[in-house]
Amino acid sequence: MLAQPGIAAKPSLTLKRRLNAAPAKVYAAWTDPAKLKQWFGPDSGAVERAETDLRVGGRYVVVFYTEDGEEHHVSGSYREVVPNKKLVFTWAWRSTPERESLVTVLIKPDGDGSLLTLIHEQFFDEAARDRHAFGWTGSLDKLERLFA
Repeated sequence: MLAQPGIAAKPSLTLKRRLNAAPAKVYAAWTDPAKLKQWFGPDSGAVERAETDLRVGGRYVVVFYTEDGEEHHVSGSYREVVPNKKLVFTWAWRSTPERESLVTVLIKPDGDGSLLTLIHEQFFDEAARDRHAFGWTGSLDKLERLFA
C-alpha cells in the first residue's frame, strides 16, 4: 500500500541481536515477569513492576526507574502470541496514552543461540523514535549480557 500524498509515514525502528540462548529462553525473558525485571530499561535503574497476561487481548505493564530516578510506566495489549517465535503488542506510556505504537519481537533459532529482531512502528514523530532507539538499545544490551 502506498502512502497517500500529504500523509507522512510514521517513523519506525528495527534492531537486531544475536543472543547466546535458545529461542525458548529468549521468549521467556520477554514473557516471564521475573525475567523481564532482570533486563528491561535503558540503564541500571530498577524495574519496580512487571505483569504479563500472555494471550491475545491480554495486557502487560512494566514500571521502571532510570538512573536519574525518573519513573517510567508503559503498558499495552498483546496482538499476537506465538510461543518461542513471535510477540506483537501495543505500546503506550502512561504520560502519553494517545501515542500508541506497535512492537513486534521475532525470535529465530541460530545455531546454539537465537536471532532477535525488534520492530517498533507507528511512532508519533522522529524524536519519539530516537528516544526509543536509545531505550531499546540499552535494554537489548542488558538482555545480551543476561545470556553472555
